[in-house]
Amino acid sequence: MFKRREPLSLLRQAREMVYPSGGFRREMQYMLYRMRRLPDGPHRIARGVFAGTFVNFPPLFGFQFASAALLAWVMRGNIIAALLATFLSNPITTPLIAVGSLELGHWMLGIREPMDFMDIVRHFSDAGGEIWHNIRAIFTHDVARWGHLRDFFRLIYWPYFIGSLIPGLIFSAAGYWLTVPLVGAYQKIRARKASERIEKRRRHKAAVAAARHREQELAATAGDDDPHAAG
Repeated sequence: MFKRREPLSLLRQAREMVYPSGGFRREMQYMLYRMRRLPDGPHRIARGVFAGTFVNFPPLFGFQFASAALLAWVMRGNIIAALLATFLSNPITTPLIAVGSLELGHWMLGIREPMDFMDIVRHFSDAGGEIWHNIRAIFTHDVARWGHLRDFFRLIYWPYFIGSLIPGLIFSAAGYWLTVPLVGAYQKIRARKASERIEKRRRHKAAVAAARHREQELAATAGDDDPHAAG
């Protein structure tokens, strides 16, 4: 279902993750097209959309696909729909989600420390550097450090996680209630068109059979009227 005729190179795959070749609008249209054609009931597909949309909000770095599939399975939703819905998270929407969730989380937790975009980048960089240092410390005589990771968890990760839950639930619920009627209407249209095609083929076969029957009757009548055939 998702395979390409010509596999992409690693460089092309990396570029597609940042900006799709057809643009984000075309990528969204393709996702919706695939979503509508999933062979499942509207409510199961909608539950999958709920799961996939929700995991776009919490900071589940590197685990969005697995989390979407697991949540869809728990909700008895369509797992493919959940995986498709994770593509709503892209380089344009992710920074907006992150900043909005972080600010909401700071407000909910009462954190008054001012923080701009560069501060967020610095915390991510410091935490990543400290993780790498601690990994190397396992194999060397260096001492593990945890100061930057504690600050990252207290000022970034935990507020981000808490602040992402409310907008995640709101947008996921909106996705659910939009998906049910849209998929239901599309499936009814497809079913009606399929019925019309079946009925058209049935009528065509009936017409062909009737024409053949008339030809056979005419041939039999012509045979009876032929004096040479009677002799």
